This record gives sequence, structure tokens and C-alpha cells, in this order.
Amino acid sequence: MTEQTERPLAEPRPLGEVRSWPRSFTDRLTAPLPGVRALARLAREGRLRPGAQALRDVPELPVEPARLPAVDAGSLAVTWAGHASWVLRIGGLTVLTDPVWSRRILGTPPRVTPVGVPWEELPPVDAVVISHNHYDHLDLPTLRRLPPDTHLLLPAGLARWARRRRFTRVTELDWWEAVELPGPAGPVRFDFVPAHHWSKRTLTDTCRSLWGGWVITAPGGRRVYFAGDTGYGHWFERIGERYGDIDVAMLPIGAYDPRWMLGPVHTDPEEAVRACQDVGARAMAPMHWSTFLLSAEPPLEPLRRVRAAWETTGRPRADLWDLAVGASRVLPDV
Repeated sequence: MTEQTERPLAEPRPLGEVRSWPRSFTDRLTAPLPGVRALARLAREGRLRPGAQALRDVPELPVEPARLPAVDAGSLAVTWAGHASWVLRIGGLTVLTDPVWSRRILGTPPRVTPVGVPWEELPPVDAVVISHNHYDHLDLPTLRRLPPDTHLLLPAGLARWARRRRFTRVTELDWWEAVELPGPAGPVRFDFVPAHHWSKRTLTDTCRSLWGGWVITAPGGRRVYFAGDTGYGHWFERIGERYGDIDVAMLPIGAYDPRWMLGPVHTDPEEAVRACQDVGARAMAPMHWSTFLLSAEPPLEPLRRVRAAWETTGRPRADLWDLAVGASRVLPDV
């Protein structure tokens, strides 16, 4: 018997619900956070960014800006804007994931590839899903481009932050909880699911809000899994057991070197392919690379390694959606 049979999906919670949370979510960590010694070692080794030789690969990073494809309410379209930012058209809604349209973010070198979709070419945005509060995933300058009544779907502990910035349709969820938004073909369901990561935005708020990914399901059954930021671990199998028939999993493949430091919180390309298999997704769309150079691996290495790892599985090459920044893939009506 599968876990989905034993544990039915949660009933959707009310949109905009005002809730109370524990002061800390440290008990949700699946690995200890790095301490002062680890940070000192990282600085001593000088492995914060790719070396000068590796940076020569930057002009080779794939960028193919194009207009968003036309789709109907029964289709699923995914367009990679760069990093963890996707434009999803699902169930007739337009959804942004971790939207970062800024050229640079706090504490990070500027992006090395342009945003794949110009902001002025976006259709009206129905909802935004956020995985966690790190600056490269929760970008206030980008969010402020949206109307204040845009639905923001957030991890537990982030609603107050959003409401203080005058967003009026804010919903926060715990792991395994869900909400629904009305769409032209019926409600679209958004489930917040666990991830192997952490949260921090200021010097005093470590793990004060939750982190995770999103499973989004259209009325016709099309389903996507947006993993957010995550290391590899047991949660992928649990997600696969609970949510069947995932059409595409958007999984991070970059910001993984050095492994002794980043392994618990960022999957490398081989782990991302394994995670795709764990969740039972039919296709995988790599993300979290080719945009901000956050760690020491050469810029093109994630792409080479994910292609090699996918080939070893024997799965169809067409099911690896290794998109260029700005490119799209469309699945028609079920």
C-alpha cells in the first residue's frame, strides 16, 4: 500500500488565513548548519567562486530568449527565466516561482546571463510561490513590480514579512498543507512540501521561517514539482509516494562545490537526477545554475554532469528538459 493511500492529501486551507507558528523551525533541519570553523575553512581554501580560468566559459552559457508560447487552459507550459525563476502556465493560471528579475542580489555577484523573459512580456501573474527567504529566492524588488493583490503563497513564518510590505493576498503553509486557487477550468492546487535546506535573511532570524518546495496540480491532472533549494535526502521518496503522476520536476543542479560545505543543502547534478527518479517524475527540468555564480564549480560543469548522469539512467533523452535561459517546453491537454 502506498503512502498516498494511507495518508490522503490534506484538505485545502483557507486563502489568507492568519496563523501562529513556533519561534523557530530548527527542528526541521536534516543536517547541522555550518559553524564558524566551516566558514573559516571555506575562506582559507578560497573556494567561494569559480576560478579565472573557469570564468572563460561564461559566454558559452545557453541563452535563448523567446516569446512565451501560446497555451490553453488544459496545457502545461514551463519557461525558465533563470536561477530558480520559472514562468508556469498551468490550469489557465500564470504562476511565478521564486521570481528574481533583479540584475544583482545582496551579497552575490551580478547575474551572468540575462533574465530569460522580459518583465513587460509577462501575462498577468495570478500567483507567486516562494520556496524560502534567501535573497536569491525571495527578491523584494521583483515582488514590488507586482500588483499588491497578487496571491503570494509562502512558507510558514513569512506572511508577516509580506503583509508589512503591503501585499494583501498572502497565504503561508506548513509542510504537506495545500491551498487552491480558482482557474478557468477549475481549481489549481498548491501543496507545500519538505526540502533539505534552511532559512535566513538577517543576522537574527535563522530558521525563523520554513523552507520547502511546491507540487502544483491542474484540474485536468497535469502536475509539476518545484523543488526550490534542497540537498539530497529522504524527502524525495516521501514526496513521490504522496503525489503520483508528476509530469515534470524542476530540480536544482548548481551551487554544489565544495561538497563538504554545500552537500547538505544543494543537490549536485547526479543527486538531482536521482531525486527525479525518487519522486517518480516523467521529466526533469534543471535549474539553479547558469545565472548567479554562487559557488566554486565551473559555470558549464552542471550541464555536462547532468547530461551524463541522465544518460546512465537509460531514460529517454527527450525527458531531460535541459533548457536554455528563456526557453520553454509545453505539454498539451491531458
